[in-house]
Amino acid sequence: MRIIAIVNQKGGCGKTTTAVNLGGCLADDGRRVLLVDLDPQAHSTLALGCNPDDLDENLYEVLTEPDGVQRMEEVIVNVGENLDIAPSGIVLSALEQRLASEPIETRTERLSTALDQLPGDTYEYVLIDCPPNVGLLTFNALRAASEVIVPLETSFFAIHGVEKLLETIGLLAERIGHELTVRVLPTLYDGRTRYARQTLAKIRERFKEMCFDTVIRSNVKLREAAGSGRPIVRYAKSANGAIDYGALAAEVEALGLAEQAATLGAALDESATPREVIVRYRDSTASDVRIAGDFNGWVPDKGVRSLIETEGQTRVWTKILQLPPGTYAYRYVVDGEWREDPDNPDVVSSESGGRSSLLVVR
Repeated sequence: MRIIAIVNQKGGCGKTTTAVNLGGCLADDGRRVLLVDLDPQAHSTLALGCNPDDLDENLYEVLTEPDGVQRMEEVIVNVGENLDIAPSGIVLSALEQRLASEPIETRTERLSTALDQLPGDTYEYVLIDCPPNVGLLTFNALRAASEVIVPLETSFFAIHGVEKLLETIGLLAERIGHELTVRVLPTLYDGRTRYARQTLAKIRERFKEMCFDTVIRSNVKLREAAGSGRPIVRYAKSANGAIDYGALAAEVEALGLAEQAATLGAALDESATPREVIVRYRDSTASDVRIAGDFNGWVPDKGVRSLIETEGQTRVWTKILQLPPGTYAYRYVVDGEWREDPDNPDVVSSESGGRSSLLVVR
């Protein structure tokens, strides 16, 4: 069971949108997902069609009552195929005051203990939507999680705020003796503006391998989906928001597989002699191009050697791969957007609903 906290002390950065729609896309891919709404505003609860005022119990009872951890399963609500939510309510804002007399170690382990009570095979993913601050609720989330996603709006001030947040998370992780894998997710991206493109480049330069290759574009359908009480993938599957969060779900899964696997391409014939394969991508406006496919677990540029050249006004990205004979699906990640290879007419339908290019190595 992978437990991922979605954290940012700044509001309006796409934190709840990410929790709801990443969860929706993972569930749509057949993964069993629990979304834990730790924000007293209960926006994730509302975005999945639950009215907090209509619920008799929520996470407050789980985190405050002496036998609350035994009741986690009782408060969970099913909101769709493969998708459940542990709902929130405004009463959660009183949690810190309610637990003020308890030792800090006990107060911060309430959620972790509750999740430990769930049968081990109930969920494959637990996503925790945190409030927009670093208080007791967020501390509980970080104590329970092994991974953190930090949604980051593509703006200069947001970058500065996230740098401070990462310092705080590092200090908290050190304090509780708990290692966390932190990744930054660029959100609210408008690739039509030079400012957004430049800011995205700064984000990638600043956070390097901590940064997801997926970028979440601004998309009004995401707000419409929240109003309808459904994840975007179940509201408008062809919308940019569904495509982007589908790509994020694929990247999250790929990163998990990459960490577990000792070698890449477990399904390939490892006894075959690898061949050097060269592909090129040309673009006059792109600033960052990577490649991902069956050959590297869909982790962009993992195990790939890259060269960048200029032909007149056009930049050329050369990707050099070592591949055994076989057939491989792949896509480019251009400034955070997943694209087919424009120079390759051979394509295959992908599970996310789009198309991937097809590479045959003989």
